[in-house]
Amino acid sequence: MLAMAAPARAARVVAIAPHLAELTCAAGACDQLVGRVAYSDYPADVAKLPSVGDAFALNAEALLALQPDLVIAWDGGTPAATLAQLQRLKLKTLSLRVNRLDDIEAALITLGEQLGTREPARKAAADYHTRIETLRSRYAHARRLRVFYQIEADPIFTINHDSPISQALALCGGDNVFADLPQLAGALGREAVLQRDPDVVIWGDKDDVAGIEGFWKRWPAARATRSGNLYAVSSDKLARATPRMAEGAAELCAVLDLARGKALPR
Repeated sequence: MLAMAAPARAARVVAIAPHLAELTCAAGACDQLVGRVAYSDYPADVAKLPSVGDAFALNAEALLALQPDLVIAWDGGTPAATLAQLQRLKLKTLSLRVNRLDDIEAALITLGEQLGTREPARKAAADYHTRIETLRSRYAHARRLRVFYQIEADPIFTINHDSPISQALALCGGDNVFADLPQLAGALGREAVLQRDPDVVIWGDKDDVAGIEGFWKRWPAARATRSGNLYAVSSDKLARATPRMAEGAAELCAVLDLARGKALPR
């Protein structure tokens, strides 16, 4: 039997979305990252790397100065104009689709194959898979709760069923009351929110916590307010489709466990 050749190692990698930089590190290739875009800040050392712009506009001069072997883009998130720019610059590009919880495992394996870090990447993928499947099994038959995931207070934003946050809620036995929103994230009117009257309201701790809490205090008759099912969770663990989503999902599940003990009957 012929031995399988080890994948080539791209020594100089630039990730052009914050979650792609984090995934690269999780796959065991943090030392190969030489550039990032704005808001790439995890692990902490990533923030010290040179910036080549942001997720929507790249600085070609800064990017070329880093002489990357590979640029990692977000399939479905990196603008077409940016992908065309990379092609004009003749830079080798890997586009990763990371939109759903299960995409994270696949992305880690792909990165390991492409970056020459197969074993650590597969270990990270297996660990993530185990944590997600453990939650999926534990909450498969949990009492379903209607959940509103709130982003900011004025205007109010939320996410639809395509968001990994919504998928994490579903994993825990929560039904996103705005799963049918036509776009991934969108603004809502006060009346629309109150009409859906969720059992539970959850928001990230880096959003406008005071504003969100103040909003619900003004509506004491709302189901979530009456039952006290208003919760802040860690934004950092839910904001990006990376292995930390497993920790964020576990926190959501714990919150919904608390909420089940207080939720009003329907």
